[in-house]
Amino acid sequence: MSESGAATPAANPFALTGSTVLVTGASSGIGRQIAISCAAMGARIIASGRNEARLQDTVASLAGSGHAGVSAELTNETDIDRLVEQAGIVNGLVHCAGISRLAPLRMASQAHISEVWKTNYEAPVLLTQRLLAKNRVAADGSILFMSSIAALIGVAGVGVYSGSKAALIATMRCLAMEVVKRRIRVNCLAPALVESPLLEATEKMVLSIETTKADYPLGFGKPEDVANAAVFFLSGASRWITGTTLVMDGGLTIR
Repeated sequence: MSESGAATPAANPFALTGSTVLVTGASSGIGRQIAISCAAMGARIIASGRNEARLQDTVASLAGSGHAGVSAELTNETDIDRLVEQAGIVNGLVHCAGISRLAPLRMASQAHISEVWKTNYEAPVLLTQRLLAKNRVAADGSILFMSSIAALIGVAGVGVYSGSKAALIATMRCLAMEVVKRRIRVNCLAPALVESPLLEATEKMVLSIETTKADYPLGFGKPEDVANAAVFFLSGASRWITGTTLVMDGGLTIR
């Protein structure tokens, strides 16, 4: 209560003011929107991506100041180490960099399997390991992996991709137990189809994108939907949540 007896407004539990958040895959799609939304909530953003021009466009779109863009290929350990050094101490880490490749398992080559696994699993896990080994994730921090609904349901033709995303969920649960002593939270988001460049690629693979959309009671998601969930998991609003996976699928799996 204030001296006048009026109720004092509660602090916004979703605010990220004073936090530094590292977002990979920030040059496009969901990663870009998460960077934008976190900056709007007061965070200082370290944005990472492979495309330098698009990455700098993301940085230029961020509210506030002090942001930085670090171009990096995260399947390259030298680039991972450079990103860790340039990022400094972070309060939040969001792994959005990833790829999707279509191939029935009987047709998946070793090159296909290796590319998907290195990008979707090894890269985020190694980046996290490097940051933790150097104590670059602050106490009470938050680590957020980007899984997929494909990790939880059967989808023909994406077995390797699904496996890489399911592995993130399993690793996340173990990591959550390892870092809980420093009150670092570790969680996953598992979105279904979102209106992003990945959806455009999916549209080329399916017979009818409208038929696919009909399976979603709430329609396809938007990058902002995933970004809002990321803000929640990065903020103090989720201080009591760790080791969990949030399914975001517009009702796809309730049927």
